[in-house]
Amino acid sequence: MNQQIVFIGAGNMAEALIKGIIKSGLTSEKNITAADKNADRLSWIQEEYNIQINSSNTEAIKSADIIILAVKPQMFPEVLKEIAPGIKEDQLIISIAAGIATAKIESIFGDSASVIRVMPNTPALVRKGVSAIAKGSSATENDEIIAGKIFSSVGAVLNVKESLMDIITAISGSGPAYIFYFMEAMIEAAEEHGLSKTEALNLVTETVCGAGELVLLSHEPPEELRRNVTSPGGTTQAALEVFEKNSFKKLIKDAVDAAVNRSKKLAN
Repeated sequence: MNQQIVFIGAGNMAEALIKGIIKSGLTSEKNITAADKNADRLSWIQEEYNIQINSSNTEAIKSADIIILAVKPQMFPEVLKEIAPGIKEDQLIISIAAGIATAKIESIFGDSASVIRVMPNTPALVRKGVSAIAKGSSATENDEIIAGKIFSSVGAVLNVKESLMDIITAISGSGPAYIFYFMEAMIEAAEEHGLSKTEALNLVTETVCGAGELVLLSHEPPEELRRNVTSPGGTTQAALEVFEKNSFKKLIKDAVDAAVNRSKKLAN
């Protein structure tokens, strides 16, 4: 890939993508530029990855073939208006902002703008992420392929209809935080029963990683794997009965519903 890729925003997700793109060999450092208002962050990211940097968003996009909008949703309107006059029809726009519809971006850049919306997640930082990709009204299949190549450098890719982005945001975008929260509770319980903080962290982390890997490699659905480890009258059954008594599944579903509703509100 010889296109010039410009990141507007140089935060954690932009860094994850820069790292993944370079490590995968998709393109070289000379074809990547990061633009950000934070001079210290720009200096660090240039030193770490040997990419180009620019403190001006409007200057950075001038030579871009692909523009990746990696700023926080609350900063989005300001950034879109700032760079809109410099957007060209042949540039591919990729947005990773949660809750921001392609139609909103097209309304500012023009209906002919090629816009792709992506919902990545934080495991992209270790190249174990999953990214959902949706095309805007003027984006082509080739645009979708290009976005897929970029995001596959940090994990798995799923092509979806944009109407599914709210639930995807609630599941894969926010999902890691749910897992971390569950891990926090398990670690605290382990410490209360005598394990050191380090022992508890290691035990819980390896358990969660192993369980996920087992789902991937065994090709068994989670409910079947759960049944396999649940002996009648055993310790696992005792724990699961507490979950059921306290409507654990309903609690998770209610949490997902809340995240979906918040994603919808961000889009308005």
